Amino acid sequence: MYIGGTLPPARNAVMVDQEYEMKVRYLADMEEESRKRLAEAAVLIAKFTPLAASKGVILGAESFEYIQTTGIVAKAPGIARALLGPIRAERDGLLPFNEIASRFPPSPHREGCFAGPDFILMAHPCYRRGMHPINNWAPRFIDLFWRFDGPGVEKYIALDEDRVQIDIDGLGYFEADTWYGAPFDEDIRSIKPGIVKLRPPMDLESRHVSLLFADTYCLDIKWSELDGIKTFQALEMKMESIRVEVGGQHYFP
Repeated sequence: MYIGGTLPPARNAVMVDQEYEMKVRYLADMEEESRKRLAEAAVLIAKFTPLAASKGVILGAESFEYIQTTGIVAKAPGIARALLGPIRAERDGLLPFNEIASRFPPSPHREGCFAGPDFILMAHPCYRRGMHPINNWAPRFIDLFWRFDGPGVEKYIALDEDRVQIDIDGLGYFEADTWYGAPFDEDIRSIKPGIVKLRPPMDLESRHVSLLFADTYCLDIKWSELDGIKTFQALEMKMESIRVEVGGQHYFP
């Protein structure tokens, strides 16, 4: 019987081999799913290609990709701005939200998207988890920004300049974290006192937690109430591999 310490080399090798095989199968499944979805979208792609050409964007078969978190995407340098048409740009490439919205209404069902009749403009990949173009939106900036409005408010947004989504009727993508306790509500009075714990999905490997959740193990929130005043205490805990050095001492944040 083996107790404690690191795994024996043989067992460790077996685990690595199994992990590698699972990754290979997953990538193969995703590639097969991509081929299937692109084949199903052949008519859609054939219809969109001349539309893009009319705006000076030449697309080939390699220009189209299926991304699980997004859908069927057309890729080409500057394609979003070419399809959008002339628009004034502020510093850092930010574009006026309302001017874009006057041409392509913000999608009521998908934050981060401006929905047109033939394609969808998307917010810049820097708003996605890990700033990676294949990930879903990082919580919850895009969601709140899309809904934020008021008198005299001028909003500016950076677009995904090199990609547009073309399956405008495609289903959205929902990510479920692991949540215990009362959910947050903007009506603070309705939140029940007690402990709330939010964790990344527990079937994710550590490297995925690092990429998607910045090595966060969990977020604990304690809600309490006294004399009609609601108070919360929040504590974010990182994975065991994360340490910080302060005054020559190492701590786990």
